[in-house]
Formats: sequence, C-alpha cells, structure tokens
Amino acid sequence: MSAAARPRAQRRRDTEHRLTHDVDLWVASASADGAPYLVPLSFDWDGQTLLVATPTESPTGRNLAATRSARLGLGHTRDVAMIEGDVEVLEIDALPREQGDRFAARAGFDPRALTTPYRWFRICPRRIQAWREVDEPPDRELMRDGRWLV
Repeated sequence: MSAAARPRAQRRRDTEHRLTHDVDLWVASASADGAPYLVPLSFDWDGQTLLVATPTESPTGRNLAATRSARLGLGHTRDVAMIEGDVEVLEIDALPREQGDRFAARAGFDPRALTTPYRWFRICPRRIQAWREVDEPPDRELMRDGRWLV
C-alpha cells in the first residue's frame, strides 16, 4: 500500500505525465449489441485529445466508428488512469502530415504506410479518474464533462 493518498492536483500531474510519456494504453469498446472488446493500442496525446490508429475492419475499428465512445486504461492496475471519451473517426489521409508524423515517431509505426486500411480515432476525454490503491478511490475523479476538476 502507498504511504499516503495523493491529492487531486498531484494525481492530475501524474496523469498528464503518463499521457505525455507513455506510448500504449488499453482501449475498451463495445459493438452496437454490447459485446465488449479490449485491445492495447499506441497513442499520441496533444494536450487535449488522444490519437489512436487501428485497422478499419478490426473489431475495435468497427466498434469505435459505430458507437463513437471508448474507455481507456492508462498505466498499471495499481497506478491507473481511466479515461472515458467521445470518438471522432478520421480517414487515414485526413490528418495534417505533422500529426501523422508525430504519431509514427511516438508509436514506432506509421499506419499510413501499411497495406491494411487503417483509420485514425481521435478521443476527446469527458471523464478521467486516477488512483493507485485502496486509499485513493475517494477523490479519484479528475475530469468531468470534459473539464478538469483541479
């Protein structure tokens, strides 16, 4: 167990550090009939939104395009940020070159260069929660309705 629960301001700093420095996260989506699907994806954070890419016809690609909603898990189970967000679907050639290049440099692959058709999915966080262990669930909500609480 951690020494003491972090205040919300520290949790936000820690979450923003992960968003800026981590490369991968878990993406949970669901089909229109509610079948869940979970997959790890690389991402890029621009300070306001997360950008992921996945094959257009993959379960995740179909789910995100259909429901326009995702839940993301960033970090480890004992130090996690849970992000719920709205999804914007973009064709692979829709981004400015600099954004695609930034994603490719961070993720270590460039979906624009693949033969399998990919799409970009821009996720705008509406809710962010962060906690480490049992002492931190109180005050775990850092963002609500797309606005930071701290």
